[in-house]
Amino acid sequence: MSETARHITYEDAGVDTAEGGRAVDAIKQMVAETSRPEVIGGIGGFGGLFSAAALKDMEDPILISGTDGVGTKLVLAQVLDRHETVGQDLVAMCVNDILASGAEPLFFLDYVAIGHIEAEHMAKVVKGVADGCKLAGCALVGGEMAEHPGVMRPDDYDMAGFTVGVVDRPKMLDPANVRPGDVIIGLPSSGIHSNGYSLVRRVIGVDSLVPGTPEAEAKRAELEQPVTELGGESLADALLAPTRIYVKPVLGLLRSEAGARVHAIAHITGGGITENLNRALATDVDAVVERTVSPTGFSMGWDVPPVISYISRAAGLTPNEACKTFNMGAGLMVICPADAEDAIVAELEAQGERPFRVGTCVAGSGKVVYSDER
Repeated sequence: MSETARHITYEDAGVDTAEGGRAVDAIKQMVAETSRPEVIGGIGGFGGLFSAAALKDMEDPILISGTDGVGTKLVLAQVLDRHETVGQDLVAMCVNDILASGAEPLFFLDYVAIGHIEAEHMAKVVKGVADGCKLAGCALVGGEMAEHPGVMRPDDYDMAGFTVGVVDRPKMLDPANVRPGDVIIGLPSSGIHSNGYSLVRRVIGVDSLVPGTPEAEAKRAELEQPVTELGGESLADALLAPTRIYVKPVLGLLRSEAGARVHAIAHITGGGITENLNRALATDVDAVVERTVSPTGFSMGWDVPPVISYISRAAGLTPNEACKTFNMGAGLMVICPADAEDAIVAELEAQGERPFRVGTCVAGSGKVVYSDER
């Protein structure tokens, strides 16, 4: 250090505390709209407060927590300058995970690291988080906006989320209950959701682009053009479709008479069907997933979103590679006895879902296999 004293403020170092304050003001109403009766106070304190008094009515309340991020889908959002829905992706990745145990999400916290805070930008991002919380029925009780000058580009950001939910132990789902003869029911995804985007970025050519540059703007214009194989939808729209949040229809099912027959649930995320459905199986049970392979390609036993088929073909993926990368149109799977299938499908349809048969369970060793391989 020089012997000459210098006056350097936090703002001189690149942290705009005033803009951070404006960002907090911009999101207060959004956060308030997610509140539940159990929430105590609002944002701005050192911790988010949530009353657990209602849990005393449960026989043995089990708190279940989950944390996740959006991954490299954020790179695409930055190139396209679309930030309104990635917050829903963040909430979905967390709450759908704990839903697999039968838990009701109670509250959520988010963390956003960004090169330079702009209140308007942060409001778009957090609005997506708040929208996701409303879809999941959980309260956004706090979070952090961290400015990282010199570490990240001014417009670069990353997100992480954390949720806590509760389930009464007698109603908690356990993969150990899955038996040979059970059936697997799928719920439709909105598309790729939030996994597989490192491959997607390579395929569509955005891997090394810096947002705001002429190259990025040209790619943005290209991605916003209609694509015939997507039914006229653009790749930009299809790839940034937010991850579905399954909480309300699935909790509606689990709280119904039919829901008492559900054995397990799988959230199909990173690793696709192959590396997620197995997490919902007993160690002596295999899942046989319906798939047909021919010399001209392959198909699942249900409709696959066009964007997944498009990216899989463009990447030259084999059937097994595709099923180990993407959800293939089944974002969540419910496993139940065969004699409960009709009642569970009817209840899911009453909840507004469009369920379909994914496959069946057979004796095995806890792995996922495909019907064309048997």
